[in-house]
Amino acid sequence: MQALIGRKLGMTQVYDQDGVRVPVTVLAVGPCPVVQRKTRESDGYEAVQLGFGEAKESRIAKPQTARFVKLGLAPCRHLSEFRVEAGDEVKAGDILGADVFDGVTYVDVEGVTKGRGFAGVVKRYKMAGGRMTHGGHARRRVGSIGQCSYPARVAKGQRMPGHMGHVKVTTQNLKVVEVRGEDNLLLVRGAVPGPKGAIITVRKALKKGASAGGKG
Repeated sequence: MQALIGRKLGMTQVYDQDGVRVPVTVLAVGPCPVVQRKTRESDGYEAVQLGFGEAKESRIAKPQTARFVKLGLAPCRHLSEFRVEAGDEVKAGDILGADVFDGVTYVDVEGVTKGRGFAGVVKRYKMAGGRMTHGGHARRRVGSIGQCSYPARVAKGQRMPGHMGHVKVTTQNLKVVEVRGEDNLLLVRGAVPGPKGAIITVRKALKKGASAGGKG
């Protein structure tokens, strides 16, 4: 199993074996029930559908509720699908937790960043803005955005004021500081996208080789 759904609980600090203070983000990964197991014979590919977070039965469509009742599981608020290898012995009804990351050194964490609303170019793109003295009127404006008579248009992709934040971001190669399997907690060094309470996806690191524990 390569990934789990979780929730960002916040940041704190711990001390390693050398007494060095390490900033960590605490992630609640699991329990994630396996809602469906897809196979190459029946679906054309190997994958599992995982759930996370309990939901009220009244908020779940009846066909979806029947799936959970059949497996003896509580309805889940969040569902995500992940590819697995054909030999992975994961079946519908199994409950996965932080133990999946035992022995893993690095993980990739995907989340949605904090939304900042409508922002200008100084805040959004760190532009300098115009001068504040000698009759300058630009202040925090974007400045010139177009060309002369040719091509007489604004180029696509021009950096301008607009919606800032609330985008999907993956932070790669975060070092796993501690795995607390009994509490389904994962402590990773550094920051993770999103506010406290945000839903995140934790994967075994893609760019760190098996020798570094990324795919272990």
